[in-house]
Amino acid sequence: MNIALVAATRMEIQPTLHYLSERIYLRRHQRVDTVITGVGMMNTTYCLTKKFLADRPTIAIQAGIAGSFHPIYAPGMVVTVKEDMMGDLGVYEEGAWKDVFDMGLAKENLSPWHEKRLINPHKALLNKMSLECVRGITVNEISTEAARIQKLRDKYMPVIETMEGAAFHFVCMMEKIPFIQLRGISNLAGERDKSNWKIAESVNAMNTQLIKLINQLTDPY
Repeated sequence: MNIALVAATRMEIQPTLHYLSERIYLRRHQRVDTVITGVGMMNTTYCLTKKFLADRPTIAIQAGIAGSFHPIYAPGMVVTVKEDMMGDLGVYEEGAWKDVFDMGLAKENLSPWHEKRLINPHKALLNKMSLECVRGITVNEISTEAARIQKLRDKYMPVIETMEGAAFHFVCMMEKIPFIQLRGISNLAGERDKSNWKIAESVNAMNTQLIKLINQLTDPY
């Protein structure tokens, strides 16, 4: 078992890194490698492609924080992402947002896409976690304006927003590597009052679930 543990920043998975450093996870035939990609889709795509071509993992796990589009998915909750998609590649035209699929520049059902979505086919892996499986959307610019947030909700019906998820899904699907994306919700989309964010709580809650998942995958019994 060779696990690639992927995160945009070290901070997001620091509790897990500390946990692993105190335990022997370099068991025979088992390894957990950390891949810190940096923020954004470009960094994630480059780092993962380079890593996977040099050292193909058995399973890839992406872990990090996310913004939520729905109050019922509140800061401090942890979710897995069953499908992800791009939210800001396209054009505003005549008052409407058109993505590259609407523009005819990409085919929405050409593999690995399915109706514009990157759907994780590894249901057994997703089901290892007793967590809500949600739809994510990936953007280059964190959504802050109410009108923009509403347009994203109306068009794509996402639950969470990240800056790397779709890139992770895309590379794993293209390389046919089983994967799971795990996210701790740190804030509601559009909330700019940082006192209402729960970064520390979401990081701790997400890492609790991440450690649980790694233990399930590496337990020989």
